[in-house]
Amino acid sequence: MEIISKPYLSLLQIVRDLGGYTMGRSDLVRRAMSKKKAYVMEKERANFVHGNPKEGVPGCEANGIPAAVAEQIYGTMMDFAKYAFNKSHAACYAVVSYQTAYLKYYYPVEFMAALLTSVMDNSSKVAEYIMVCKNMGIKILPPDINEGDLGFSVSEGAIRYALTAIKSVGRPVISGIIRERQAHGKFSSLKDFAERMNASDTDVNKRAIENFIKAGAFDSFGPNRKQHMTVYSRIIDNIVQNKKSTISGQMSLLDIVSDDDKKELEINIPDVAEYEKEMILAFEKEVLGFYVSGHPMQEYQQTWQKHISAKTSDFYLDEETDAVRVKDGSRVIIGGMIMDKKIKYTKHDEIMAILTIEDLVGSVEVLVFPQSYAKYSAKLNEESKVLIEGRVQAEEDKDGKLICEKVTSFSEIPRKVWIKYPSMAAYKENEAKLFDTIFESEGNDSIVIYIEDTKQMKTLPPNKNIHADTKILEKLRGIFGDDNVKVVG
Repeated sequence: MEIISKPYLSLLQIVRDLGGYTMGRSDLVRRAMSKKKAYVMEKERANFVHGNPKEGVPGCEANGIPAAVAEQIYGTMMDFAKYAFNKSHAACYAVVSYQTAYLKYYYPVEFMAALLTSVMDNSSKVAEYIMVCKNMGIKILPPDINEGDLGFSVSEGAIRYALTAIKSVGRPVISGIIRERQAHGKFSSLKDFAERMNASDTDVNKRAIENFIKAGAFDSFGPNRKQHMTVYSRIIDNIVQNKKSTISGQMSLLDIVSDDDKKELEINIPDVAEYEKEMILAFEKEVLGFYVSGHPMQEYQQTWQKHISAKTSDFYLDEETDAVRVKDGSRVIIGGMIMDKKIKYTKHDEIMAILTIEDLVGSVEVLVFPQSYAKYSAKLNEESKVLIEGRVQAEEDKDGKLICEKVTSFSEIPRKVWIKYPSMAAYKENEAKLFDTIFESEGNDSIVIYIEDTKQMKTLPPNKNIHADTKILEKLRGIFGDDNVKVVG
């Protein structure tokens, strides 16, 4: 049962005694005020002052109260609604505000880890707070089977992703893993993990282990994710088969061969290169719901921040205000990657599309009606990075949407890729390698050479322009180093 404070009881009495409201309708006004729904309050003003016979509201004028007086009373009620708290409520908020401000300032990593844990089931909030962490300079680490916990935790000045955030792995399984780790020490390898968990009372199936690999939870063992994906199924099958043989009293092949031969029969980790960055990120998105090692939009962050007027999180329904931050009918520009595209047909058999656009903090639905789709369809492909200008559609008690009016591809917005060399001699030595690397990349992004010792800079001619996507930037950073390749919007 909802507890109504005394100030709101007074408000209920005002609208009932002066405006002739029923108990039920007066409570609707009270709810609108408590949720700060100004548009509902404005709509109710005429009913309170002049009445609404169709809806059974007599109004103040019918009760002998002049319209000017009624307007003044309602105006006071509106002022009250802007921030209506009783003293005890306000005092509690003040104390909590001081406590959280202190913790965030003096213990920022611990504070943000606790905050992320508190909203772990709300994906939009997690994405928003992860962005806050990155802006605060706090690193987000992938889940780790030897360090991770049920919630987000602190590890060497960074935040370790919660193990329970991995999909298809229940809380009881994570609790069992932590118990085993605490009782017998850290796991040393994928095989050690599988053997110990198989011997315990916690059932860790193949699906769970595959998701651990995709999330990066086994990275600390040494082999890369592709190596683990190649052998995990055979390792588990061998362990299960050996356990069955032991239970039935049968002898396995390992029981009758020498120690040297046993090494030959063991499953060895293959020597294969790691997945490409795009695949690693896709796996993380699949099993965590988020990108931890990076983000496909990360290379475009400066361009994104410079050109947008709203983030996708601005379209989310706020739990406290029951409203979205963007205003219905307003024109905004968002930017992000097209994660999903659904083609629809109107009753006139025209093609339109419904897009899901994801940026660095969340996602939003975009409606592309036939006229706009016909004009911009070539740019509206899945995984394309685009800026979309349009009109906000914000309905009551729902997340907002955007109606598309204009689309601009990120590739149409020129950027500069700065490559730093310690000296001119170093540049000349690596010039051929640079040109070979960028040979097949074509786009509008220019390359700027910066010579550190003499502070010289040189922009390469337009025929050396590239499309600065993740793939080409990875190649350049692999050759010249992460700190020596920067993208400027």
